[in-house]
Amino acid sequence: MAVLTVLKVPDPFLRKKVKKVQDITPEVLKILDDMAETMYYSNGIGLAASQVGIDMRLVTIDVSTEEKKSELLKMINPEVIGGEGELVMEEGCLSVPEIRDEVKRYKKVKFRYLDPEGKEHIAEDDGLIARVIQHEIDHLDGIVFLDRLSPLKKALYYRRLKKEAKKRKNELKM
Repeated sequence: MAVLTVLKVPDPFLRKKVKKVQDITPEVLKILDDMAETMYYSNGIGLAASQVGIDMRLVTIDVSTEEKKSELLKMINPEVIGGEGELVMEEGCLSVPEIRDEVKRYKKVKFRYLDPEGKEHIAEDDGLIARVIQHEIDHLDGIVFLDRLSPLKKALYYRRLKKEAKKRKNELKM
């Protein structure tokens, strides 16, 4: 397994709607393993393949707690197929470090995905996993959580992130 590089906003790949996985190959399974390792290494609870520059609809999620250990989900071609209610909660993102803000999402979601063995699952959840699934599927569709904020907040954050990216680029040139 390997730790992959997590792309940061404003990387243009984060805006790409990634492709469905057609066949579950050993390469796809290795990518899922690498994504899980990267997610844990980065102290994240979810990671989409697009965040590591991979053009595939893959997601890893683990919302384990002290009481519930190792609930790693490896999802292929996940999609939200229904949602109800609204819940506003603070979110953060590995691709948008050091920024957290309140985001409105469905309180409860119904979702479908394939597991690494190719078995289809349809599930409903209204806990943290429901929020993480929505967040990660947004990534697969080229949406970053900042896009779910008010236009003013979104503009302020993007301006700040572009300045920071430019500053990092200039520091690398030195």
